[in-house]
Amino acid sequence: MSTLIYDMHTHIFPQKIAHKAVSSIGDFYGIPMEEKGYSDDLIEAEKKAGACRILVCSTATTPLQVTAINSFIAGEVERHPEFIGFGSLHPAFEDIPGEVARIESLGLRGIKLHPDFQKFAIDDPEAYGIYEAAEGRLPILFHTGDKRYGYSNPDKVLKILKDFPRLIVICAHLGGYSEWDKVVSLDGYLGNPNIYIDTSSSIQMMEPEDAAAIIRRHGIGNVFWGTDYPMWDPETELGNFMRLPLSDDDKERILGKNAAEFFRENA
Repeated sequence: MSTLIYDMHTHIFPQKIAHKAVSSIGDFYGIPMEEKGYSDDLIEAEKKAGACRILVCSTATTPLQVTAINSFIAGEVERHPEFIGFGSLHPAFEDIPGEVARIESLGLRGIKLHPDFQKFAIDDPEAYGIYEAAEGRLPILFHTGDKRYGYSNPDKVLKILKDFPRLIVICAHLGGYSEWDKVVSLDGYLGNPNIYIDTSSSIQMMEPEDAAAIIRRHGIGNVFWGTDYPMWDPETELGNFMRLPLSDDDKERILGKNAAEFFRENA
C-alpha cells in the first residue's frame, strides 16, 4: 500500500477557543468529541495515521466571522506546510467577490460551507453570490445531508449545479450525512463529474458493503478520505476505511492519489 495519505476534511480553531468550539459541535450532533481541535493536536493525531497532507477549515456562523477565520486558516497554513487551507464565506457577507479574491491571495485552495450551522439552504438564491464568485476558481466543500434539517439535502446540490455548471463541489459524508438512502436514489447525483465526495463521518455509521457500494457507484476517482477531526480520531478512521471491501488500488486512490491530482501536487 502507498503511504500517500491526504485527510481531506478537518476543522481547527484558535487554541484559546478550541475547547468551546469543539464542545459546541459535539452538542449539535449529540456525539462525544474525540480530539482537541487545534493545530498541534491535529498534527500529532495525523502522524499516527500516516497522513502527509491535511485539509483544514472552519465555518463562519455569522458574516462578521468571515475575514478573521480566513486570516486564521491562512496563518496556520503558513506555519504548517502539511496543511491545505479552505476559507469560509457566509451568504450575508457584504463583499463576496472581494473576499473570494482575498481567499485566493492568501493561498487558500477552496471554500468550506456548512449550511446547517450557517442556517441557509444550499439552493437559496441568497447564496448564489458565493457560487458565482467561486465558479471556475475555487471548489466548495459542503457539509451535505442531515435528516433533522432541510438546509443541506443532496437534491439542493443538483439544483445549484444546473445554474453553475462549472462549479466543483465536494459533498462531505459520502454525499449526505444520515441521508445515504437519498444519495443512492437521487438521479444524477452519484457519478456526477462535478461532485466529489469524502468518507468523513459516514463509514463508521454504515455497513462496510453499503459504503463501498456508494463509493463504487460514484466512481473511485471522485472520492477522498476524510476524518472530520476533531469529531473522530484519524488513526481509528483509517482503520475503519481499510475494512471497506475495496481493492488495494482503489484504497490508494481514495487515501491520497485522488487528492494529489485534485490539487495538482506530485503524487
